[in-house]
Amino acid sequence: MPVRPSLVSVVLLVSVLGVSLSGPLVRLSNAHPIAIAVWRLTFSLAIVAVALVIRGSWRQWRRLDMTSYAIAIAGGVMLALHFWSWNTSVSMTTIAASVLLVNMQPLIVAMLSVLWLREAPTRQQWIGISIAMLGALVVVLPDLLQSGGLLLRGRAALGDALALIGAITAAGYYVVGRRLRGTLDLWAYVALVYGACLATLLVIAAMAGVSLGPYPRREYEIFALLALGPMLLGHTGMNWALRYARAYQVNIVLLGEPIGATVLAALLPGIRERPTPFIVLGGILVLGGILLAERKKQV
Repeated sequence: MPVRPSLVSVVLLVSVLGVSLSGPLVRLSNAHPIAIAVWRLTFSLAIVAVALVIRGSWRQWRRLDMTSYAIAIAGGVMLALHFWSWNTSVSMTTIAASVLLVNMQPLIVAMLSVLWLREAPTRQQWIGISIAMLGALVVVLPDLLQSGGLLLRGRAALGDALALIGAITAAGYYVVGRRLRGTLDLWAYVALVYGACLATLLVIAAMAGVSLGPYPRREYEIFALLALGPMLLGHTGMNWALRYARAYQVNIVLLGEPIGATVLAALLPGIRERPTPFIVLGGILVLGGILLAERKKQV
């Protein structure tokens, strides 16, 4: 059934607002980053399971071959590795370096789309991607200059590497989604991928000796909000859009996340971080690049 491009744009806008909640909510939580990821996936899968049963979407799994199952599981593993590597990088290097490196993601998605999906961005879309990534650089430039840039040593260098791994694994996750969403409906697809993600995170938690609870009620409320906002509105909305838009088109919209997160961080009690002029200027570039890249949809 054809879907209007305007509906895809609205869903992507809501999805960006959803994922923008992730940073502020994680900042408010006192739990271990891996524990946060485990619980947000647990709450998300509980809701996905209800939709899966009501719609009977699980029956679609019967027509998948082993290659498709392997691709779906690989997508979940890459999402889990993204959560682990990027969350860990923030504690090892500067936030600016971590954010900049993980924002290499749209460029990686665009290249993977060319190589694996045979979906090449247009010249206008490459320009839009470049402008948006320049905006991301402007946002973090003051912190990079203050910290000595990306050429850090020891623990910080490892943190930089983990942030880049976070960009690569997230890119793989979205490209996998574009590949499989033509075969599976939304709930059948996300149940497989989120399930594989949760299983991988549980293995990582066990290997790292991370405690998964019990936590105070406040923490579980934060986990539930992470499931409703970043996972169900954010990731699930973008997974819906992957059926109707190319992976790089969906992914570049994610560059709006730091802008949304900055606005929320300025408004939420307990954080109250005011945006700097660099954030404002970088935000304008990011939004301009997104608008340019998304102006003509190729669906």
